[in-house]
Amino acid sequence: MKDFLSKYQFNLDSFFGILGYVLVVIFVAWILSRVIRYFIVLLIRHRKTDRYGRTSIQFFRNSVKFFIGIFGIVYIIMTVPLFRSKATFIFSGAGILAAIIGFAAQAALSNLIAGAFIVIFRPFRVGDYIKLDEARVGIVEDITLRHTVINNFENKRLIIPNSVISTDSVLNHTIEDFQVLSFNNFKIGLRADIDLARQIIQEEAIKLPKVIDNRTPDQIIEGIDQIDVRVIDIYPDHIHIRAYVWVSEPFLEFKTKCALKEAVHKRFIEEGVDLPIPIFERILKD
Repeated sequence: MKDFLSKYQFNLDSFFGILGYVLVVIFVAWILSRVIRYFIVLLIRHRKTDRYGRTSIQFFRNSVKFFIGIFGIVYIIMTVPLFRSKATFIFSGAGILAAIIGFAAQAALSNLIAGAFIVIFRPFRVGDYIKLDEARVGIVEDITLRHTVINNFENKRLIIPNSVISTDSVLNHTIEDFQVLSFNNFKIGLRADIDLARQIIQEEAIKLPKVIDNRTPDQIIEGIDQIDVRVIDIYPDHIHIRAYVWVSEPFLEFKTKCALKEAVHKRFIEEGVDLPIPIFERILKD
């Protein structure tokens, strides 16, 4: 076996020599890709970088395997005489085939370019909380050469092509800071004490751990309420009021809204705040 390998190992004019050479190059490229990706993972874990830096490093990590693979293929073609002669023939005479391949690879190329633009212009980063529409919302988990991975809070992954997400309007909750203004809507009865309802909402909102005071020093001196509660509209069967609550983390906004609605509803019942009654029930009672 040793004599057989030594006979064909460097002989690029034989089938087995070419096969062995190709396998060795592929193996070396695979090992090199694994080593580089491993060190990039260590860099991400141990180096304190902002989200922009982490996104760039992670995108580079995802690109390593692809580009080393392309380099390995080109290296094999250019160093094996048989492949080099055939490649010259194909590249010089097969214009139609090249056009077909180029057309087929158009989507892949657009995703690659779009992914690079996302990393360069940074509309969002790995770890950002983004929303494309009601169905596509979550945390950016990864940006690869082809697609962006979003965790949608149900531990399910949305795989969106880079060419699609780069042309859509993206609502980024965390591009500048983590503080968000949460709109919390409530309905009370037409005969309800609005001032009492406002007081209850303000008291219960302040108790929540993620609610913050976003007032300026001047606003505090002026006595402006930390939680702004306004009457939005009055309908035939209820009064619509809204509380504007600043939350420190957008990831916990929904949880905070749920906790506030529950606490306020319990206080409304305890303190006798008039709750809305549907119109058809009023007609039946009358």
